[in-house]
Order: sequence, then structure tokens, then C-alpha cells
Amino acid sequence: MDVTEIPGTDNLHFPEGPIKEAQKLASKAFEADETFFVVNGSTGGIHAMILSICRPGDKLVVSRDCHRSVINGMALAGVKPVYVKPQFDSGFGISTDITPSKIEQALDENPEAVGVLITRPNYYGICSDMGEIARVTHRRGKVLAVDEAHGAHLVFSERLPPSAMMSGADICVQSAHKTLPALTQGAYVHVKNRRVDIDRLKVNLSMLQTTSPSYILMAFLDIARAVMEESGRDLLEKLLENVEGFKKAVSNCGNLSILSQESLKSGRLDCTRVVINVRDTGKTGFQIDGILREEFNIQVEMADFYNIVCIATVADREEDFERLAFALNKIAYRFKADKPLADIFNRSLNIPPQTIELKDVLYSRKAGVKLDEAVGKVSGSMIVPYPPGIPVICPGEIILGEAVEYIYNIVGAGGIVNGLGKDMEIQIMEGC
Repeated sequence: MDVTEIPGTDNLHFPEGPIKEAQKLASKAFEADETFFVVNGSTGGIHAMILSICRPGDKLVVSRDCHRSVINGMALAGVKPVYVKPQFDSGFGISTDITPSKIEQALDENPEAVGVLITRPNYYGICSDMGEIARVTHRRGKVLAVDEAHGAHLVFSERLPPSAMMSGADICVQSAHKTLPALTQGAYVHVKNRRVDIDRLKVNLSMLQTTSPSYILMAFLDIARAVMEESGRDLLEKLLENVEGFKKAVSNCGNLSILSQESLKSGRLDCTRVVINVRDTGKTGFQIDGILREEFNIQVEMADFYNIVCIATVADREEDFERLAFALNKIAYRFKADKPLADIFNRSLNIPPQTIELKDVLYSRKAGVKLDEAVGKVSGSMIVPYPPGIPVICPGEIILGEAVEYIYNIVGAGGIVNGLGKDMEIQIMEGC
């Protein structure tokens, strides 16, 4: 399967044969006008998306819970971000959805902004009201873009939140490898409603991707589409049954809570994302993650202070859920007498002031300082707990004391933070 551009195999950048046909089939399956295959993940698609809807100096309204690839894409495009803070759920200690009223306010305060970029679902499976956000955005003549990396499966079940393309978005990027049966790096870019310059998008996708794309990755993008189009609804129905069975199997664990639609004040939950709050065990999500991995050979998708997050897909079997339920019941019993964790981490961080534009940070000199000496200085890098890859500090922003405290807490609790150098060093802008 590891072939290249020869007669009969087509060319990703100038498709006329099987790749063109595969992309057309995908556009129909995902309810888009046009679909493009991406072989360097949603990251490449997001960069192309931003470059296609923005020009240097443009403002873009962006949800602050965006992935680091969005920040990098805006830096490449010379975009000025207007961040919108998501809602916060104090019960689980997590960011939830972006409300339409916040998008409306941001657009009214920044009428020159060219569009809106929303992350949906977020890492916890929570979906903002995309239909209303689309109406708010389009009434002002703006483009709505969506990072739907974790939502490629949504279109295949009426029991899940509607996909971005179904909800009025103009362009979205999906990671096929996250929730569909595709290989890592496989992604789609979907376009609808003709508010996006297709020719410009094609140029950017061609410019950002390799000229030797993997036919194995592209084949699996086509396979994933075919599997889901032919059997996806039945597979997702079985998956949702397994998720419900899992919830019942751990329902008697008094010190575990599972995120549900009923616990959300707004937004809609993708029920295939299993978020388990463990604070009442007296252990952090990082610690429970370690126990599951080391003692039960189970690897969760991510952990934070209070939760572990599992991505459930059509590839998971009933016995996989049974193993997870067995392990969690054992863990819950082991720590049933422990006191719950304190609320010291249960807060939403403020968005720091941006004093230097993202594009200018790329070409400026930086210096390294210890993290505890960086408060009040301007960050020269991105500081990102990983996963989920959402920046706490972005380049060009003032480093706030609460952010430094939060980073120390993550590291102290056993979490991983990308962007820190040796001995907790951080890059700052020279002279700032």
C-alpha cells in the first residue's frame, strides 16, 4: 500500500482519480459541500483553515480552550486573537461550553474581526450550541470555523450532538484517528456554505502538507468513511449501550462521579466521552491514571487534578468496558475511607493580557528564567499541560502569578507540562 504518485494512484494536491472520488464520498458522508484529506493531522488542517479565512493583521474571535495548534496557526497567519472564556463547572473543575451570548459580545466589541473559531467538542466531550453560534456569527457576515478534532463521529448518530457541518459551520477540521477507525495523522477538512475561498484553501493545504503524502493514511481515511457510512449507526448504538452498561457497573462507587448531561448547566455532552471525577477518593486524576496503567494495564486518554478522561470509540468492545469498571470498583473500594481532595485547584484561570503580537514573538529574542521569577514578564513560549494541549500561557502574554501557581500544582501532582525547560525554566521576551 505504500505507493507514491504514479499513473492510477492519483495526486493529493491535484486529485483527478481515486483520491478525488474518495474525497467526494467523504463530503457526502459528513454532510459537507467539499472535503479534503489531510495527512499531517488536524494540526495541518487547522493551520490551513486559519490561513484561508484570515489575512495578516486580522482579528479572529477564538475560544480560549483551543488547542496549541490554533495558537501556532494564528502566529503563522499574523492573526490577532480575541479570546472568549468558556463556562466553568465547579463540580468537576472543568471548562465547559462557549455561550452564544459571549460570541455575540466579542463580535460586537470587535466588529472588524473576520470570523469565529470554536473548539467543539472540547476535551471533556462538551459541545457548545453551534447552531445559535452560527446564527450569531452569520448575522454579522463573519465566517464560522470549528476545530472538531474530537467530533468526526457525531454525524453518524442522532443520539449525539449534531456535527459542525450539520449546525451551520462554514469550515471544520476533524481528526479521523481520534474517534474513527483510521490511522494516526489522518484528518479531514470539511467546507460548506461557500463563505470560504476554496481555491485559497487548496493552495494552503498543498503548501503545508508533504509532497509525498502517505497512501496508507489516505486509504484509511477512505476506509474509516466507508465503515462509518455503512455500519456507523449500528456501531455507535452498540457503543452507547456499552457506555450505559459501564455507568451502571460503577454506579455504586460512592466516591466516583461520571459527567452527564444532567450535570451540565449549558452545552450538550457527547456521551461517548467518559469523564470520571475521582476527587472523593482523595487521589488526583494523575494518581488514578497511574494506578490504572501500572496495576490494571489500562491507559486513559488524559487526567487532570480531579478527573480521568476516556475516549470510547466504535473499536472498543464490551469486555474493554468491563475491565475498566472492574478496575475502578477496586480502586474506589481501596480509597473509600479517604477524605476528598480540597478545592484549591477548582477555579478558572483569567486570560492574561497580550502585550506582543503572536507573529512578532516568532522573530524576537528570548531568554530563560526560572518559572517563579517570571511573574509579570512577557512569555516567549507556550506553556501547555499535555494532554489536553490547551495553553495556560500563550506567547506574548503577561505571566500571571495564578498561572505560575497552577503550573507548579500540575507538576507537583504528577502532571506533564510542555514548554518548561530544565529546572522549571520558562522562555521570556528579552527586555520584557
